[in-house]
Amino acid sequence: MRFNRILLSSALVVVALVLQVSVLARLHLPGAVPDLVLLTVLGLALVYGHVGGALVGFGAGLLIDLAPPADHAVGRYALVLSVVGYLAGLVRPENGRLKSATGPMAVVVVAAVGTTLLYAGVGALVGDTAARHVGLGSLLFTAALYDLLLAPFVVPGVMALARRAENDPLEANSAAPSDISYGWLSSGTGLRIGAQRGGLGGLKVKAARARVARAGRIKGVKRL
Repeated sequence: MRFNRILLSSALVVVALVLQVSVLARLHLPGAVPDLVLLTVLGLALVYGHVGGALVGFGAGLLIDLAPPADHAVGRYALVLSVVGYLAGLVRPENGRLKSATGPMAVVVVAAVGTTLLYAGVGALVGDTAARHVGLGSLLFTAALYDLLLAPFVVPGVMALARRAENDPLEANSAAPSDISYGWLSSGTGLRIGAQRGGLGGLKVKAARARVARAGRIKGVKRL
């Protein structure tokens, strides 16, 4: 991944995680907690594609695994979000631009349900049965509902920032002056050099004419 992708993804994921842990988790909503990090990963994956989505998902999941108050094995959420980011990147729209809200909303619902199922499935493999006590059905419904309600305020903004970073405005601005200066130098200097050359040529022509005129006068005087 390019540096601007890494920088933007890291900043967005950290902000999303802080808001999720410090604000959304403290609302004590019934069922699941709105997954702001998941929505951020989806927004980036819809612009960066499947490889970028997998990398962003892995980094975001690993950050969740290490951030307090994590009570599960490290790498569990990293695996889940890397898979979800990869699959979301496969349905990346052309040029990373949304033509309608139907597709992204469907991706959000499938990702919310899939993340919950994958997380519960990996937990069952490692002996974590917390999802059974909470109720997997209520978790699936509330996760899809909360993420769907939050998605219109998160996913389009994340995608817009990612597209803007992809355009490399700093690179374009740094390249533009060089092109302009090159054109200005080539045109202006060329004209000046041409003018100077023209001036020198004119002086040479004038000097030659003067020599011819002098020679004529001298010859005329001798003839006389």
